[in-house]
Amino acid sequence: MTSGLALTFALGAALGYGVGSVLQAVGARRGASTLRALGHPLYLAGLGCDALAWLASLVALQKLPVYAVQSVTAGSLAVTVVIARIVLGARLRRRDTGAILLTVAALTVISLAAGPEPPVAASTALRYGLAVAAVLTAAAGVAALRVARPIVAATLAGVSWGITALCARAFTPPTDPLGQPGTALWDLLREPVSWGLVVSGVAGTILYAHALRHGQVGPVTAVLWAVEIVVPSLAGVLLLGDGVRAGWLPWAVAATLATVAAAVVLASSPGTADTAGADGSPT
Repeated sequence: MTSGLALTFALGAALGYGVGSVLQAVGARRGASTLRALGHPLYLAGLGCDALAWLASLVALQKLPVYAVQSVTAGSLAVTVVIARIVLGARLRRRDTGAILLTVAALTVISLAAGPEPPVAASTALRYGLAVAAVLTAAAGVAALRVARPIVAATLAGVSWGITALCARAFTPPTDPLGQPGTALWDLLREPVSWGLVVSGVAGTILYAHALRHGQVGPVTAVLWAVEIVVPSLAGVLLLGDGVRAGWLPWAVAATLATVAAAVVLASSPGTADTAGADGSPT
């Protein structure tokens, strides 16, 4: 797979997350109750978009550095705000427009700075370390659900989803999953990053849902995306050897920070608030 195709998958993930958020919001509004809202066809379609977007991001992480994929998927906030303006009639503030334009510019720079990355040859210690980090973060999340503020839960959700990205980057797909499905399944089950990916993904989803239910959408979402971009991006460079094209390092750093800043602004947008699920879960 070429880096251009991997970037297409990352952009598709951003689009999928953005569309999924709006579909779930519309479905939630049309349900007579929370239970019926969760079973509404539009809400289910939104969940399907989220699932496809997540898979697309995992594919992109096989070829692109973590900082590039995380920054591009953060662009889903811009997609959500724009579609919410069209479909839900959400108010679009002047600073939201500026943040959307900044996101487009930053992602353009990141796509130019991120060269194709070879498959990661993660050591056994690193693979087990990621799995242990996923379990420890999930354990901290269990405690946070009981005693901590929503911002703490949002922070741990960002860490968890960041670990998911790192696990996907460190993951080596089975060589012949179609020809030898039994062997491929066994390889998946005995691979520590497979379990780390599942544990961190589930933990992040639960923690974000809790943070949204008990906190304000803007601050919670801003903290989530800031942590989810910065932490795994640094870890990807330090632990997985993610690189930048020669001469593009300052631009890549600036663009990544600009993506974080834009995400913080868009997290407080009326469009983002309007797409918070009826059950308080992330959409």
